[in-house]
Amino acid sequence: MYAIVEFMGKQYKAEKGAVINVDKIDAEPGSTVDIESVLLVSGGDSPDSVKVGAPYVAGVKVSATVEAHKKADKIIVFKYMPKKDYRRKQGHRQQYSVIKIQDIIGA
Repeated sequence: MYAIVEFMGKQYKAEKGAVINVDKIDAEPGSTVDIESVLLVSGGDSPDSVKVGAPYVAGVKVSATVEAHKKADKIIVFKYMPKKDYRRKQGHRQQYSVIKIQDIIGA
């Protein structure tokens, strides 16, 4: 069983026990997060067990636990214009939260 959820403007495939990296959220590690914007739920292998929402499936939510907060690898952004003495170097490390899917409720 799996579900496609929309969380903070992005879509993720959620299965029970799966670990997902999402954009950083304001929640302490160990706390529970409920995701109620479920776009699709699949209950099994048969095509009849798939529920598609318009836009969301009613009565279904995904329960997840925040495992940790981490940072991605650093990327370097370098801009320059040849022969114009223009160079800009900038680094970026995206922060994200690691969540573990506990259960799909209502499927």
